[in-house]
Amino acid sequence: MARYLLRVNGERREVDVDGDTPLLWVLRDELGLTGVKYGCGVGLCGACTSHVDGAAARPCVRTAADSAQTRITTIEGLSRDGDHPVQRAWRELDVAQCGYCQPGQVMAAAALLARDPDPDDAAIEEALRDNVCRCGSYPRIRAAVRRASRIMREER
Repeated sequence: MARYLLRVNGERREVDVDGDTPLLWVLRDELGLTGVKYGCGVGLCGACTSHVDGAAARPCVRTAADSAQTRITTIEGLSRDGDHPVQRAWRELDVAQCGYCQPGQVMAAAALLARDPDPDDAAIEEALRDNVCRCGSYPRIRAAVRRASRIMREER
């Protein structure tokens, strides 16, 4: 066991874990951030997507040791009030069906819009292609990304 200092959702958090502990388990079990979902555990489904240094990343395949010098943002830290443009668009268009994949989808969309505020459909497809939605709400997800982009432009 070792002590790691993590920067999660803008706060400094210390955890005592083995260095090879997946960041996903640190976030969920040690820090209580259960918005980060466990899906596959091998980085394929996107349910756990969070931001590491502003980019979409999969905490299930990152370790605590690898994450110590990074800025981590989970769905809980995207917006204190749930009013990030992506979250607002998701609610406005009633995107979620079962909802399990939605935190990862939202985080992937937010990372996309942070680097490309006006993505075309191909860019949206590319950014979200590895985030699996078993309910098949992909058309609503794409529409919500486009809507969030418009909200962001309107608020500039």
